[in-house]
Amino acid sequence: MPKLWNDSIASHREAVRTAVLDATAALVAERGLTGVTMAEVAQRSAIGRATLYKYFADVDAILTAWHQRQVADHLRQLDETWERTHRIEDVLEAYAFICHEHPPSEPAASLHRSAHVNHAREHLVSFIAERLGAVRDDVPPKELATYCVHALQAAGAVPSKAAVRRLVRVTVDGLRGQLRG
Repeated sequence: MPKLWNDSIASHREAVRTAVLDATAALVAERGLTGVTMAEVAQRSAIGRATLYKYFADVDAILTAWHQRQVADHLRQLDETWERTHRIEDVLEAYAFICHEHPPSEPAASLHRSAHVNHAREHLVSFIAERLGAVRDDVPPKELATYCVHALQAAGAVPSKAAVRRLVRVTVDGLRGQLRG
């Protein structure tokens, strides 16, 4: 097939996939994870259900693809924060606010146990560890990064933005080993 034909097919497929994931995002925002159905996604994305089934086997497959896109967007956001400020504190605060804005829920638990989330968490730990450098000489950077990720996930359970900022300060103090007493 000519290159133009292949490019147009690939761009069409990507457009359909984007429309499906955008429709899914809107449905999740309105109704939560359990409110997403194949029929609603097809209607919202303006494609036929048969076409939708060519792209995704079921709602779980759509939700997984949507979640993968969300996770990738969050990682991109953290990278952009680093590129803009070159301050690990800003990256950690951005991560804490992501956790705060997307608190854990029972329906989301299955998505968070999937391979793409484990891969993203490993990427995040490495990303933070590389930017931490030698903050402390008694703990390796990767262990400190793991500490940060786990500590800041608690931001999903705190009641306010002020509480998120306090959690970030406590975490950063822990990185530097600052104990008052």
